Amino acid sequence: MTRIACTVNGKSVEAEVAPRTHLADFLRESLLLTGTHIGCEHGICGACTVEINGEIARSCITYAVTCDGAEVRTIESFDDDALMQELRTAFTEHHALQCGYCTPGMLIAARDLIRRKGRLARPQIRSEMSGNLCRCTGYLGIINAIEAVMAKHPAPTPPPAASNWLGPPPGPTLGKPATVAATPPARRTAVGALARPASAAPIEVKLASFEDRDGRVGLEQAFVLPHPLAAVWALVSDLERLARCVPGLSLDGAPDGERVAGSLDVRLGPITARFTGHGRVRTNASARRLEVEGQGRDRKGGSSVTGRLGLALEASGEAGEATVVRLDLSYALTGPLAQFGRGGIARDLARRLGEMFAQNSNALLHDPSAAPAAGPLSGLALLLEIARARLAAWLGRWRGDRAA
Repeated sequence: MTRIACTVNGKSVEAEVAPRTHLADFLRESLLLTGTHIGCEHGICGACTVEINGEIARSCITYAVTCDGAEVRTIESFDDDALMQELRTAFTEHHALQCGYCTPGMLIAARDLIRRKGRLARPQIRSEMSGNLCRCTGYLGIINAIEAVMAKHPAPTPPPAASNWLGPPPGPTLGKPATVAATPPARRTAVGALARPASAAPIEVKLASFEDRDGRVGLEQAFVLPHPLAAVWALVSDLERLARCVPGLSLDGAPDGERVAGSLDVRLGPITARFTGHGRVRTNASARRLEVEGQGRDRKGGSSVTGRLGLALEASGEAGEATVVRLDLSYALTGPLAQFGRGGIARDLARRLGEMFAQNSNALLHDPSAAPAAGPLSGLALLLEIARARLAAWLGRWRGDRAA
């Protein structure tokens, strides 16, 4: 059991929950807030929709332990909300409910839509609400009701356009004017990556092997940095600077001899994990080699990881103007996140993470003052990038076959 403390409908709540308890079950069974309905239990139908820190989310696929310190609002907390009262009245006038099972989630999603978006056309409203399913009404009354309420409200200030988070839509707390212009799509960097210098070419990473070794997953990667060996080794041997190149990684401080401690934040859709742990670091300046052995545990989700990393450098080019970086990693992942640690998904993730690490290292070597990689490692965003790349490759092969 894990003890959590959060705010639910404005009241402080502390409880002991099992790591695998979903937020919907916790709300209904422990707090008796039965207005949150459970339908598909797969995050599809939307009946379980609630607000978490101002953003709508599916409570049936959100672990209760991940809401430690969060502010949660269910349908019961909107009794005195003016916008929700308008929606309730409109739902009644336009016959937008029958059995009522989908209605709590539908109302919360509709309220969030009106607060985020301007006066949308009917096809846009239908598209925006497509994540909430209804078996009774045929949706006509629901669309009519939302359209009627939306017509009474001015267009809100749009949220910042540049966001790496692919979870719930941004809530009203993010609806403040952006103070910095959004990065043009062609210049956006990968999730968790530093901004690549305009003159720097992308770093190609080769995945040499990927195999199970005595129950552990092993991989070897190699890439070339356009910087001399001495400069790259100065970065590698400074562990605090090197950590800035790894998305989601933060150290507790400088290494204490060979010992180092820190954490790695990972986000996979509604699942968030923080692996905290410690490791042992060895450096060999003459061989230009770094070795790290460590272990970490996600206290809330129950996943654990142990691993070993070897990093070796060698000069490249006639004048030694470049450096070959070779990574040798083996790890064992257990717990709920272990499903992402093997097979093709792990292979593609490993390649993308290697590319991000290489790009970040290159950016930091170009500009030592470059900002560190911000936010948690978004595995869902990486998976979507991988899916897009695979689809593009498949389409390219298909067009080539047809041309032939």
